[in-house]
Amino acid sequence: MLELNKSGTDRSEPGRLPAQDPGPDAAPDTRPAGDSPSSGPDAAADRVPLRPYLIAGAILCALYFLYAYFQYARFGSPSWDLGIFEQEVRAYAGFDAPVVDIKGPGYLILGDHFSPIVALLAPLYWIWPSAESLLFAQAALFALGAVIVGRTTQQILGGRSGLCVTVAYGLSWGIQEAVKADFHEIAFAVPLLALVCRALLLKRYTAALLWSLPLVLVKEDLGATVAVVGFLLFVYGRRLQGALLAAFGVAAFVVTLVVLIPAASSAGRYDYWTKIDKNGEQDVSMLDSVLGVLNSSVKIEMLVFLIGITAFMALRSPLTLLILPTLGWRLLSQDSNHWGMVWHYSAILMPVLFLALADGVRRSRGSHRPWLASYAEVAVPVAAAIAVAMTQHLPLRDLLRPETYRTDDARSQAARAALDAIPAGSRVETDITLMAHLTSDRTVYWVGGAPGTAPDIVAINLDFGWSRPIQDPVAYAEQLHPEARYRLKHRGGSFVVMERTTPEPKRIPGVRGD
Repeated sequence: MLELNKSGTDRSEPGRLPAQDPGPDAAPDTRPAGDSPSSGPDAAADRVPLRPYLIAGAILCALYFLYAYFQYARFGSPSWDLGIFEQEVRAYAGFDAPVVDIKGPGYLILGDHFSPIVALLAPLYWIWPSAESLLFAQAALFALGAVIVGRTTQQILGGRSGLCVTVAYGLSWGIQEAVKADFHEIAFAVPLLALVCRALLLKRYTAALLWSLPLVLVKEDLGATVAVVGFLLFVYGRRLQGALLAAFGVAAFVVTLVVLIPAASSAGRYDYWTKIDKNGEQDVSMLDSVLGVLNSSVKIEMLVFLIGITAFMALRSPLTLLILPTLGWRLLSQDSNHWGMVWHYSAILMPVLFLALADGVRRSRGSHRPWLASYAEVAVPVAAAIAVAMTQHLPLRDLLRPETYRTDDARSQAARAALDAIPAGSRVETDITLMAHLTSDRTVYWVGGAPGTAPDIVAINLDFGWSRPIQDPVAYAEQLHPEARYRLKHRGGSFVVMERTTPEPKRIPGVRGD
């Protein structure tokens, strides 16, 4: 059902957006010859007001940040990623190499995922040295995507379609789950992909090329997405630009995975290959991975909901091809976390799909198939209704619950008391619960992930969900670090803080040249 625009033109009168090819289903132009083209939708495109979308974007930004902030304030971070990214940004802000001790003492994070674009957050971190600054930045970037997607939709479709799509995108499950998952580098890809798709739809092909280039600095796999942008440019008639961009995307993808990441990694390789060729300890052939791309109901459900949130109109647009590289590695992965509708992996697909929705509606409005033309007239409000209906099962629904705003419960108070017992500047080994609250002014290690370091403090949440209950926290700390001795410094609720009583080792892995 994907229909490629093969007109290949990029010419327009000065001051006007180039006309869109309505696709092979479009009815012939019946406008009288005397009608001026300046009265068409393309001339009106530049007159679409920005203010309503900025207001909508500000509201969405506030909702995203409110949810993320109170999840953080209640010590509810779902993973170690927020702490990891704060350590990375803190290093950039101090003009240091992006060492992330949570991943291992002295671990260079560019050897894990290649995301140097995160360094752009350093100025914000100078002003606001806290994990909260990262949460705010992500909220703003997601909301910026909504502004771009919504306003572009109105430029293409007219009427109130833009605000409807802004709501549908802003409440989409891919964005909401990414907000719940704390900060990730893909926040930068969301507005960039929105700008790429906007430029393609408005036939601003050079802009599409330029906006796609920074994607290779967001995450290592996005070079493949850039290559698809090049393919679309080639098909749309910009053959030289398209071929060069596709070649650049492929080269960036290969060089990053084969050269840059291994060079920065202490292991000398890209560790995430094992997500495809290993299932636990069992080797999986590439053929088995390919044959198993749809071997789970979770994968199928994700695919249905990806297209379903656009009322299935995204299938009418070639822009949908841009989601294939990301879907490809996710479906090939043996890690079930990559398959479903949770975590942050689908956020970068949202701007592509909702602008594909706008393009699909535009292509279908003049279709010779009456049912398709009729459906195109209602597809946008249907997509908005789907997003609103799904929200009752998604994270932002919690903003309607009073308990979301209560940060003075016994657990939170106990966690804050534990933080107060940990001196600033100390080296701390801890679990996810306290991690992102410590990374702004301490050296933080993942519990069990820093052998030989004898950290100053071992702080754990006994209710974290350990495979075996911890009966004696001090003995546990000394089991982790037999080179040191610890004593109980603080205990409150389920939180325990132990401090080292023996001298600091002369050699600390990752700190003094090891």
